[in-house]
Amino acid sequence: MKRFVDLVAACLLLGHGAAAAGDGIYFSDPNGAVTQKVSMAADTRAYRMDAARHFYDEYRSRIFRGRLPPLIHAVVVVETTVDENGRASRVDLVRGPSHAPDVSAAVIQAIRRAQLPKPQRLTGTIRFTEIWLVTKDGRFQLDALTEGQN
Repeated sequence: MKRFVDLVAACLLLGHGAAAAGDGIYFSDPNGAVTQKVSMAADTRAYRMDAARHFYDEYRSRIFRGRLPPLIHAVVVVETTVDENGRASRVDLVRGPSHAPDVSAAVIQAIRRAQLPKPQRLTGTIRFTEIWLVTKDGRFQLDALTEGQN
């Protein structure tokens, strides 16, 4: 399965004009198997926070700690639709960096393969927008949990 995901990611990167094989996928190494959590969020805003915490748990080693530098490598705005089981049923790129399409592809891939918290109190599909702030070395913060910028 991992080989399949890597193959799909490679195709996405080629299709989006990745410069070189050394550029790599930014979020390819989650911290291991993450058990699905349950979200008790009563509204979309609270669910967005739970989803952000999930990504911080899954990619603990990739989080940029502290305030971000004044210039960051990429800002990716993504709208995600989550079904009643916590799966991303739709991921739409709202805005991505033209100079780093590989970052957009990596963010979308990370969201699609994530098992987000299962919404317990919300019914139907949930749609929220998140901003991914990514540094050149691939570390990131999510706008929902950002520590600010210098």
